[in-house]
Amino acid sequence: MTEQAPIVVWFRDDLRLSDHPALDAAAKTGAALICVYVLDDKGSASGVRPLGGASRWWLAQSLRALGKDIGTKGGNLVLRTGKAADALSEVAQTTGASDVYWNDIAIEACRGVTREVATSLSRIGVEHRQFCSDLLIDPSQVRNKEGRGLRVFTPFWKRVVAIGDPPKPLPAPRQIKSGPELASDRIEDWNLEPIKPDWAGGLRDSWSPGEASARARLREFLADSIRGYATGRDRPDREITSRLSPHLRFGEISPRQVWHAAQFAAAERPAIASDINKFLSELGWREFSRHLLFDHPDLAQKNLQSSFDAFPWKRDTKAFKAWARGQTGYPLVDAGMRELWHTGIMHNRVRMVVASFLVKHLLIDWRDGENWFWDTLVDADPGSNPASWQWVAGSGADAAPYFRIFNPVLQGEKFDPDGKYVRRWVPELAEMPSKLIHKPWDATPLELASAGITLGKTYPEPIVDHPKARARALDAYAKTRN
Repeated sequence: MTEQAPIVVWFRDDLRLSDHPALDAAAKTGAALICVYVLDDKGSASGVRPLGGASRWWLAQSLRALGKDIGTKGGNLVLRTGKAADALSEVAQTTGASDVYWNDIAIEACRGVTREVATSLSRIGVEHRQFCSDLLIDPSQVRNKEGRGLRVFTPFWKRVVAIGDPPKPLPAPRQIKSGPELASDRIEDWNLEPIKPDWAGGLRDSWSPGEASARARLREFLADSIRGYATGRDRPDREITSRLSPHLRFGEISPRQVWHAAQFAAAERPAIASDINKFLSELGWREFSRHLLFDHPDLAQKNLQSSFDAFPWKRDTKAFKAWARGQTGYPLVDAGMRELWHTGIMHNRVRMVVASFLVKHLLIDWRDGENWFWDTLVDADPGSNPASWQWVAGSGADAAPYFRIFNPVLQGEKFDPDGKYVRRWVPELAEMPSKLIHKPWDATPLELASAGITLGKTYPEPIVDHPKARARALDAYAKTRN
């Protein structure tokens, strides 16, 4: 009796065992499985964007967790670097594998990589199968009459919801039959984690990457924090957000797992239905952004609205550095940027405020901000990150109008009324009265002295004046339109 040839399962942005269609299908064949992850550290010729620093740290932890999970099922995770086509062909040839299975990523650059892989495998007589699990709906299913993707979120999301529930999530395989032993790279040799200096202490304190943590976080959120989400999600001073975004970014949990768990919670507890719907619409923004990226592969480089190509952006290294370091003199902006540096994430409301500040108060190109976020966010998503920056800048699809300029003082007073968020991340302002914490420059000398603050020394004075910056931004926009 001829022994069944092994199957290679190629892990990508799907670092989990449950609801992994490629792994599920391969395991059901009864063949031995060779689980492989390939790091193309320099970025593929097909244009896949190399990971930023914070994402590289997350990837290292996630791969360790995945390797342990595969080990508990009886298998091994093999790590390779270089072009996926070369690495997978070499593994297939070495092990005598009959097939390579993987899950699709609906991004043109990623599909370019899979085309290279498929071509390389066909040359050596190895079959391949591709599965879907990256999105709720494939972009081909949501098109307008001209065959293009939708560029306004609300009708897009209505279409997605009307299509109905995505397929139910698949369970993890009970066993992963181990394939031939292969040498594997060591994660430590990939230099994914910072050493000199080691700036990842805050990331380690804030996160536990991996599938088990992702599923636990979803359960805890739906059991507790979801109540009041619809009205409270804009409050950075409250622990009310899901914190699932980096887990979704690396596929430690799938969007359809989130969808079905949320729908089950709504059915069990009708009182939280509005909170569930709002939460799912945030999942919808991820979906919308990825569909935009599918139609516009250059989303991170090119304005979706070409009128912004003539916008007079400023090159101001000093101002950008002050923004990036959380030293603008605007407490809510500085708190957000410091939270980002320490934890690799930032509350969504504050993301909008700090992005608006960079683009409109400082007139610095949104692409500079998007690149900074790409490097410092653990949830830096190739769709959501540029789509959200373009939304704030006014250059994107369904964008906020450029003349919507967030006032960082009013935003702070509305969404962090007691200054709890600012006090946490800007501790030099901890003793400021709540009525002044978002505008310390309005404090009297006695009030500043009582709080231990010397503006310009212990805390910076505002690097721009809000009314003047607003007028300058509107003038620049008017000239662009004309």
